[in-house]
Amino acid sequence: MPAPLFWIFVLIMLFFGGMVVVNRSPVASAMSLVVCFLGLAALYISLDAFFLGVIQILVYAGAVMVLFLFIIMLLDLKAEQRRHFNLIAMFGGLVVVVLFVKVLFDVCYGFQGGNAVFPAITHNAEHGDTWQVGMALFQQYKLPLQIIGALIVVASVGAVLLSKRELK
Repeated sequence: MPAPLFWIFVLIMLFFGGMVVVNRSPVASAMSLVVCFLGLAALYISLDAFFLGVIQILVYAGAVMVLFLFIIMLLDLKAEQRRHFNLIAMFGGLVVVVLFVKVLFDVCYGFQGGNAVFPAITHNAEHGDTWQVGMALFQQYKLPLQIIGALIVVASVGAVLLSKRELK
């Protein structure tokens, strides 16, 4: 992938990732997240990880965002009212951002392999990419996969329970 195209997709992801946080409307935030997911899928495809790119679009931009929008509509969330700035909270947020950037810098440049070039993807002729991803998910990452599934179910049930109207 040409470098300018890479940076365009990165800027799209950063801009719409920021819009997820800045938007007052939950639906607009969810739509911004969809565009961010599409930018990530384009980056996966540019790295010759076609399966991951397609799964990013189908699962995250499709199914998970439909679930998020369903929960948002079920909760009947309104746009937030304008609030006054809390200087202590703003300062605390700034401290968290600075610490996050420091940790990120330490992780990227603080150890020997941080600057290493990632080896080229070798395609296995016997088994395709889908088989390799499936084997990794169900052999190495069984527990995290099940935990994420349980968290999504619990969040969905919680949203339904929160949306129940109380009878007076």
